[in-house]
Amino acid sequence: MVMPLALLEKSMNKKISLLLKDNRVLEGKLTGYDDYMNMVLEDTEERTADQTRRLGIVILRGNNVVSISPM
Repeated sequence: MVMPLALLEKSMNKKISLLLKDNRVLEGKLTGYDDYMNMVLEDTEERTADQTRRLGIVILRGNNVVSISPM
């Protein structure tokens, strides 16, 4: 099993996919994070069951994240 902070370190400046608690999926380039898993994503897209929205730069609080997947 890969620890979350180790995965974030390997994923810097690469695209990742995040599943959030409310079942939304955010996909974007990881440009920053901290020890609490707060993240900064660039070129972010939000995907729900019926639509996709471009969000641009997003600052995401780490406690909303259910899973992290490198792309």
